[in-house]
Amino acid sequence: MIELDILAIGAHPDDVEIGMAGTLAKHQQAGCRIGIYDLTYAEMSSNGSVELRQEEAQEASRILNLDVRGTIGLPDRGLQLIKEHIDAVVAIIRKHKPKLVFAPYWEDRHPDHVMCSRIVQEALFNAKLRRYMPELPAHTVEQAYYYFINYTVQADLVVDVSEFYEQKRMALRAYQSQFTPIGSESVATPLTQGYVERVEARDSLLGQGRGMLLAEGFISKGPFAVSYFLPYKNETLR
Repeated sequence: MIELDILAIGAHPDDVEIGMAGTLAKHQQAGCRIGIYDLTYAEMSSNGSVELRQEEAQEASRILNLDVRGTIGLPDRGLQLIKEHIDAVVAIIRKHKPKLVFAPYWEDRHPDHVMCSRIVQEALFNAKLRRYMPELPAHTVEQAYYYFINYTVQADLVVDVSEFYEQKRMALRAYQSQFTPIGSESVATPLTQGYVERVEARDSLLGQGRGMLLAEGFISKGPFAVSYFLPYKNETLR
């Protein structure tokens, strides 16, 4: 089982890409081991079949050069804060032993995104308890962050993804069934009404305040831990 530096979790294929595809691409190029897990197969999607959604997810994974892409297989629109669903995420965390875990921001118009955030928060706590699911060794994640899908608030942290944004565009375009009306069987949804363009506009605004062309924002529920506020090298802090 591959140990990961970063594990990003979403409720559906494309959630993680919407929120942080640029950040994943940037860290992958820097040599980090990156993985995405989707809680569901998005079987309740208005457009696209499960099989097509999986093909699109694999293409997005190829574009982002992911080390791991998996689906847990929990029910779409049936996510619940119950032991079965929490334990499924605990198992993934313990198997891949990530340093950082990312989940959706806990406020969103889609109830599955909200529930995914809550499930991951519970799983992060349980994953470090050695007597909980003792068949898998306990693992403590160094830091958890929350990415934006539909709602955006003041970010605690922004990552400059300007040089990696074309990869994000390509990863989102891989989900053609979701963002582009195709044929007479497609139905209009918020995702087919210029959604990708609105994501890019959001990322542009997030970067603007820090002099970045394009950025992705994150929230943390806990404080950030730093050794120094400035990158001192070979010097004694006085």
